[in-house]
Amino acid sequence: MAQLRKLHVQVLLALMLAVLVGIVAPATAIAMKPLGDAFIGLLRMLLAPIVFCTVVHGMSHVQDMRKLGRLGAKTLIYFEVVSTLALFVGLVLVNVFKPGVGMHAVHLESTGKIVQFAESAAHMSVADFLLGIVPTTLVGAFATGNILQVLFIAILAGIALNLSVGRDSILLRGVGEAQRVLFTILGFIMRLAPLGAFGAMAAAVGSYGGATLLYLMKLVLLYWAGSIGFVLIVFGGITASCGVSIFAVLRLIREELLLVFGTASGEVAFPRLVQKLQQAGCDEMVVGFVLPAGYSFNLDGTGIYMAMSVGFIAQATDTPFSIAQQIALLGVLMLTSKGGTTVAGGAFIKLAATMESVRVLPLGGLGLLFGIDRLMATATALTNMIGNTVAVIALAKWEHAFDADAFRAWHGAHRAPEDHETRAAALASNQSSAK
Repeated sequence: MAQLRKLHVQVLLALMLAVLVGIVAPATAIAMKPLGDAFIGLLRMLLAPIVFCTVVHGMSHVQDMRKLGRLGAKTLIYFEVVSTLALFVGLVLVNVFKPGVGMHAVHLESTGKIVQFAESAAHMSVADFLLGIVPTTLVGAFATGNILQVLFIAILAGIALNLSVGRDSILLRGVGEAQRVLFTILGFIMRLAPLGAFGAMAAAVGSYGGATLLYLMKLVLLYWAGSIGFVLIVFGGITASCGVSIFAVLRLIREELLLVFGTASGEVAFPRLVQKLQQAGCDEMVVGFVLPAGYSFNLDGTGIYMAMSVGFIAQATDTPFSIAQQIALLGVLMLTSKGGTTVAGGAFIKLAATMESVRVLPLGGLGLLFGIDRLMATATALTNMIGNTVAVIALAKWEHAFDADAFRAWHGAHRAPEDHETRAAALASNQSSAK
């Protein structure tokens, strides 16, 4: 019974029940969708204020502003290297395993929904993206929930407070109090996590059904296998260089992994990640800067998804797609895979932007991915979230702002009761043997 009080156990049971309801009673499962939407909405409500308070509070206490500039440079370089590697891995996988070869979907037409995606994507450009970082008004950034704009304002406010007020300023105390209040509200909302995960997963299974879940399963399985391999090998190598096991990191965020799995949205994990990473030994300033920036620039799962999707569409539609064209497309993907947050379906819109910009592949090929978009989006959101968690730990370590003892202490404090009993029994046995 003690295990049932744990959040990740409750969420896991809710997901299992959601799959059962989705298969047995699809209509009832679809009607559960508002539960998931409401839970995601509650968490998204906290994103902007938590980002603002965390960044401002962290930067206002930075003693050496050169440290902030160094962190910014390292962060951007890290994001670009790892996300480019993710794109490359996606292209290699789709070329080696060829999931779309033999499908011969040569008579595809662009549906109204695809055209709508393409028209919106056609207006995306690097200049528009950069200009979009600057909000029209200070309040407007919070009203729209644009995380990049909120981050921009928070960085300016944090630096300004650092240079203009003392550490005992009432403004800084107010920001700290606001941060604590927000995390208390977050604790209230997280009690609804099993309900929200149930609603989102039940609606997905009920809508798509067993036949659609099997549609293009070769691509889905290849994508999930590639994402898992990227997490274990690439992210595992990065964390190992920091003296941390990737499995310890996954255990740290296990509740968030289940939430993202159920909702296919990385945003639901953001507020708790801020809190957990600080508790697990990462400096507040590093967490406040790297994590929100990663949600826009460090989208490794999105990179793998987009690279594999364009390769799959080319194979499925029998469109010639040479290695030279793929390398050229890699350069385009390095731009179009950036920006936005890890919302379910966001990667699909970016894929439309890529295909609209290069005009090499048939736009109707996007219709092949509609049926499996939910399955792909789940892996995308999970990989993105894990990647951003690893990025915070790695950059904190490289900036000498990571407390390994605090990380180990967190794991010790959250070890399952049976683990403590097992260790105690083993210790007693060893002592008896010694006697």
